[in-house]
Amino acid sequence: MMTATMMTQSATAASKGAGLVRDFPNAPGDWNMGVAKAIAKQENITLADDHWELMRCLQEYYSKTDFPKLREVTDALDENFHGKGGMKYLHRLLPSGPVSQGCKLAGLKVPAGSVDPSFGSSA
Repeated sequence: MMTATMMTQSATAASKGAGLVRDFPNAPGDWNMGVAKAIAKQENITLADDHWELMRCLQEYYSKTDFPKLREVTDALDENFHGKGGMKYLHRLLPSGPVSQGCKLAGLKVPAGSVDPSFGSSA
């Protein structure tokens, strides 16, 4: 399991020298920044550094686990973005859900339970 501290350290290390937006070492083979930009455009999202950091964190988490669990992902993201407001902040960045919409942007499969249309909710 990947901890939020590991996610923060990775994002910080990636931002040094290479630029926060450029380094995606755990990206799926069929994903690139252009894919994320196209999806963001379709969903009326203007990508900023925190969007890219969120995608990088999700990709790193997925690279370290075979079965991503929604609760672990949300807890790690909440801790990683705690200084900015945690999940509340991420919901402002991605109103359709930081996990579900973030995974879509990052080229990842959305974890089970992330979207529940019967309750009108998304994580």
